[in-house]
Amino acid sequence: MRIIKNIGQLVGIVPQGVSRKVGHQMDEVRSIPDAFLTIEGDTIKDFGHSSECPVASSSDEVIDAAGGMVMPMFCDSHTHICYAGSREQEFIDKINGLSYEEIAARGGGILNSADLLHSTSEDELYSQTMERVREMIGKGTGAIEIKSGYGLNTEDELKMLRVIKRVKESAPAIVKSTFLGAHAVGRAFVGRQEEYVDLVCKEMIPAVVKEGLADYVDVFCDEGFFTPEQTARILEIGVNHGLIPKIHANELACSGGVQVGVAHDALSVDHLERTGETEIEALKGSKTMPTMLPGSSFFLGLPYGKAKDFINAGLGIALASDYNPGSSPSGDMRFVMALGCVKMRLTPEQAFNACTLNAAYAMGVQDEVGSITKGKRANLLITKPLSSIAPITYNYQTPFISRIII
Repeated sequence: MRIIKNIGQLVGIVPQGVSRKVGHQMDEVRSIPDAFLTIEGDTIKDFGHSSECPVASSSDEVIDAAGGMVMPMFCDSHTHICYAGSREQEFIDKINGLSYEEIAARGGGILNSADLLHSTSEDELYSQTMERVREMIGKGTGAIEIKSGYGLNTEDELKMLRVIKRVKESAPAIVKSTFLGAHAVGRAFVGRQEEYVDLVCKEMIPAVVKEGLADYVDVFCDEGFFTPEQTARILEIGVNHGLIPKIHANELACSGGVQVGVAHDALSVDHLERTGETEIEALKGSKTMPTMLPGSSFFLGLPYGKAKDFINAGLGIALASDYNPGSSPSGDMRFVMALGCVKMRLTPEQAFNACTLNAAYAMGVQDEVGSITKGKRANLLITKPLSSIAPITYNYQTPFISRIII
């Protein structure tokens, strides 16, 4: 057994059976001052006030938190970290005034990443992806969803998902895989979008499922990408093959993607930079988690999601990094949490819940991680001494992690 003692504050305590936080619950972050926590194997065994801390035996490992905070590691429910190379030239293009849509129309963006991935070996792609995984863990993330979507043909989509499977098997973090063949239309199908949708439905999805390579199916349902009708077809085929839907929606326009996602019981609808009352009403009473990606808004100069409107309407939200080479080249969930506060006017408590329990829900691992709960996996951060969770977002560049347990 491992015993963490001298905990200044044990933060993020959630009772067993609570899978997500919605509405006013987003304001609640339960904590215990002057606490202890015990770990048996890989799971949280017990916790409480230090006066109740068990006496260590000779076989126990004692970890001194030295007055620091202990909290659950971040969960990142939306990433594209399985990619080859980088796209800094497009970064310069953005500085010179080109929009995301203009870069994509010139054959850049997602198609550029697809070209780079095609010419990269599976071993090299694995090496690059694992480097990003280690980077994210070092910044405090203990659960990561990784999408395909830079293959855009059957062979390269399978290559990506095989790499993600290797990452699952070797990374200490929890990893979930998402098939995103409908990220864009592959170069070979330009002008023949319906034929590409046929390829995704009739060839890609069966091949992915045959090899057991994906947990989820995703579609980029937005202006200039895939229509709600095409999205519905892909999600239905995915569900029929045992994949759980997730969806990109409303990054560039009010696309109808949120409504399609809810209609198909999507686990999450992600991006949501452009939403209104219609989307909020569609999400009420659903099991779908609205997930916002402020790192993408920051990097592309897009509007930030109206997170407060969602919470005030009784919904929960999750925040994720969208770590990818074109629109959010960072997997720092602390920065995501800070953007949630600074740009979306979330309180530190709301941002904390959006990056922990609700983010775990948005990737289907809320029963494993995302909170301090007996029986959950002990993916924990021990921080330097902090007065509250507010300095995590306020001093967002000051190092705050003392130790990671994963």
